[in-house]
Amino acid sequence: MGGGTNGTTTGNDAPAQVPHPALMIPGPIEFDSAVLSSMSHYAESHVGIPFCTTFGESLSMLRRLFQTTSPASQPFVISGSGTLGWDLVAANLVEPGDDVLVLHTGYFADSFADCFSTYGINATQVKAPIGDRPQPDAIEQALRSKPYKLLTVTHVDTSTGVLSDIRAVAHLVHRVSPDTLIIVDGVCSVGCEDLQFDAWGLDAVITASQKAIGCPPGLSISIFSDRAMDRFQARKSPPGSYFASMRNWLPIMQNYEAHKPSYFATPPTQLIHALHTTLTQVLSTPLSTRFATHAAASQRVKTAVSRLGLKQLATKPENQANAMTAIYLPEGLTPPEILPVLLKKKGVVFAGGLHKEIAAKYIRFGHMGVSVTDKEGGRDDIGKAIAALEEGVGEWRKEKGQS
Repeated sequence: MGGGTNGTTTGNDAPAQVPHPALMIPGPIEFDSAVLSSMSHYAESHVGIPFCTTFGESLSMLRRLFQTTSPASQPFVISGSGTLGWDLVAANLVEPGDDVLVLHTGYFADSFADCFSTYGINATQVKAPIGDRPQPDAIEQALRSKPYKLLTVTHVDTSTGVLSDIRAVAHLVHRVSPDTLIIVDGVCSVGCEDLQFDAWGLDAVITASQKAIGCPPGLSISIFSDRAMDRFQARKSPPGSYFASMRNWLPIMQNYEAHKPSYFATPPTQLIHALHTTLTQVLSTPLSTRFATHAAASQRVKTAVSRLGLKQLATKPENQANAMTAIYLPEGLTPPEILPVLLKKKGVVFAGGLHKEIAAKYIRFGHMGVSVTDKEGGRDDIGKAIAALEEGVGEWRKEKGQS
């Protein structure tokens, strides 16, 4: 098998990771060795003061990551995948029969809409062609057609690599339909794309641990505005879920952030330690620097893709995410043909297509977290992945007699 990466970080004494293929999918991503070492923390009580302190500090650090200073903003960290964030929104912020507007940039808008329908919520989608995003005039027309309780937008849709302009969408909603809550699916953006919760007037951002935040999978992470929490408190019917009920989780999060023991369901203690470690690392440098580093790495990848004569699903530069790149394969080459070659011969794991209409035509290249930021640790996952892609596609073209 091709050479691996050990993920060691300069300046810590965490054990080196065993050699393994570079994981360059849009999540889970490569993890820092110190973060993985935190996962081996000894067993401890989830209501003991040491753990309460770790959890409380993690919640407070998340406020900085989401760029909110409002004490009324409420973070949540719950066992589960990013998908649980959809349930938190659907079960708590809207009620059966309510109307919501979903901006569609790929697979995950369809899934969010499906989640709403499970709770009896009426979801209307504003769609765009594959690789594009809904235009402001279409969004405004939809908002003026009827009152919507909330609008959802996926910041980076992992199925297409399309980046939404959250600031512009938020400004439009505040102007046209100020009572509509603004909900951002930031699963593949928080930690690598600029997302200003307070400054842009957002009402909720939902994300997960395993992408740009840089923690192993298993944590649903979110934050809600005071306006969103007021909407929850004013609901006429009980929340539509038990496990995802804010009635159950709100006092738990408030107590933990105050470093007080509390219990509704047992948190994953080792994952919380890993989250604390990665948040400490992420916030050790200005967020603006982190975003710029991801933007530079993204441009490096996209330049290489263009040099190979390949096209992205997101053709417009303003639509292209910094977290990942979705790449059309040459005509006649499919993901099942190229992905095993890239893994076995080149030691790099890429992801296949996810969008149902074109899944067999493209692959996805994730570039987030330590693979981008750990320049002093001796790793060059981005360079290795680019080389693998160039060699893999080049060899296929040579076999087919293409130049």
